[in-house]
Amino acid sequence: MPSKVSCLYLLTVVCWASALWYLSVSRPSNSYVGQLTIPIRKVPKVHKNATFSNIRTRSLNPHDFGYLINEAKKCEAEPPFLVILISTTHKEFDARQAIRETWGDESTFSDVRVVTLFLLGRSTDPVLNQMVEQESQIFHDIVVEDFIDSYHNLTLKTLMGMRWVATFCSKAQYVLKTDSDIFVNMENLIYSLLKPTTKPRRRYFTGYVINGGPIRDMRSKWYMPRDLYPESKYPPFCSGTGYVFSADVAELIYKTSLHTRLLHLEDVYVGVCLRKLGIHPFQNSGFNHWKMAYSLCRYRRVVTVHQISPEEMHRIWNDMTSKKHLKC
Repeated sequence: MPSKVSCLYLLTVVCWASALWYLSVSRPSNSYVGQLTIPIRKVPKVHKNATFSNIRTRSLNPHDFGYLINEAKKCEAEPPFLVILISTTHKEFDARQAIRETWGDESTFSDVRVVTLFLLGRSTDPVLNQMVEQESQIFHDIVVEDFIDSYHNLTLKTLMGMRWVATFCSKAQYVLKTDSDIFVNMENLIYSLLKPTTKPRRRYFTGYVINGGPIRDMRSKWYMPRDLYPESKYPPFCSGTGYVFSADVAELIYKTSLHTRLLHLEDVYVGVCLRKLGIHPFQNSGFNHWKMAYSLCRYRRVVTVHQISPEEMHRIWNDMTSKKHLKC
């Protein structure tokens, strides 16, 4: 007799297929859901454990969005060594499932506790919101806040993750923030970089560090208006495709963001907050913010690789796990 989880999973797959059919016949195929630059705010709600001490009362960015879906008890039983925050969108079910079944599987390491969470805003399409709600009821690894999910609101999504760690998982040791099209070599991340047997670091931040300046060309995806950021150089920042930090930094960045003008470029904005905090990100060549052709030996040396499809994720994971005995 099929298990309850199997039935629920099958129901979710069927529902997702129905939803995607509904979207294809009722909307143009090239429509983009929810790309709004200004979040819709509701009356602030007070949530248990959602306030912090020593915050000035007049916030520039109060981040008063309520949780539509939350996993508040995810860290109660035992503080994790690593929290993985994955920025995703509603339609990326296949990517989320691939991560659950490969590098994001919380049960992979018996000696290290890992918590995996997918971060979303609210879709403008109620069908997609319903699908994510059903997915959440099965897997319990999704957090949603009440702002419009769009590219220009990626900064809000990252701050949501920082707020969640500071509120519900402050005793974790480290946090990885990444995207749903990233392959992560978890063994390198945990045992080579973070080293569970060593003393936990504090005020620590690392990834692929970029030193650059604002692009003033309005046609660019990364256009930055001069009135929003007048300086000619950005502070050093880590590519948003993947970076790691000690868990104490989550609360520091969240608090700093409350009094720091929002920028739509999420990784740049985190760099601005780090500069205010006096935290300098460390360069790590293992973080790759570009696509890299797969080879076993090459991928054994990395921490992250960008632009990996769900199918590639399964193939890479299966190959690496089945060939651990081979030497390079």
